[in-house]
Amino acid sequence: MPKLVATDLDGTLLRSDLTVSDRTLATFERLEQLGITLVFVTGRPWRWMDPVLAQTGRRGRVVCANGAVVLDGASGEVLQNWTIPAETLRSVTGAVREAIPGAIFAVERGLRMMHEPDYPVRHDLGRTDEDEVSYDELVSAPAEKLLVRAPDVEAAELWTTCGGLFDGAVTPTHSGFRGLIEVSAAGVTKATGLAWVATRCGVDPDTVLAFGDMPNDIPMLSWAGRGVVVAGAHPEAAAVAHTVTTGNDADGVATYLDALLDEADAATPR
Repeated sequence: MPKLVATDLDGTLLRSDLTVSDRTLATFERLEQLGITLVFVTGRPWRWMDPVLAQTGRRGRVVCANGAVVLDGASGEVLQNWTIPAETLRSVTGAVREAIPGAIFAVERGLRMMHEPDYPVRHDLGRTDEDEVSYDELVSAPAEKLLVRAPDVEAAELWTTCGGLFDGAVTPTHSGFRGLIEVSAAGVTKATGLAWVATRCGVDPDTVLAFGDMPNDIPMLSWAGRGVVVAGAHPEAAAVAHTVTTGNDADGVATYLDALLDEADAATPR
């Protein structure tokens, strides 16, 4: 039986309409009653977490921005974060732009996103937490996450190219979206934030169960004692998982957990 359950959100826990099902919420109640720690681990920035936490009763801990920020789900308090230094932002973006002249950048900095003028944003969403800034302002202060856009390049190719340019100064990852990679401070992945939470909960990796679906989940799936992907997961993520559950729209996380909990319950002496 796991002592800690960690799950990715988009494409894994959340349905395609971005909701958390009643069945999943009921499963979370079962975990809570058994004293099993729940952690949401996502590439989403800190500023995108409120709609999810509102659905889940603000329970658990949250690791967001691909491991760079750890939040308390109930209070929203930042418990830990890892940032890319300003000088590193300037050097790595300079290297990318020299190699890929059409590349454009954005950063996640606290509760705001800052982006260059040509960076593609969804103006129709009416967000008020996104600022258009100059390149110099973009790289003027530390940030939790750097986003690199090169629309004509596949994500895996962009990840490979930039990984060579970065030479360990920062850590790139991707979620399979064409022309986009996400970059964290050196060595920071979803596993980093999850390990930080687990340590403070007194939980060993062997007793962690993790769910994911994309390449940015690979470090977490590999670190956990057991990694599970949902049906339709990216092949690279599926390759490191121990098993597969049903898809996100079929409540794959709840399906797997309910079966596990039911089996443990059946084996308990009456």
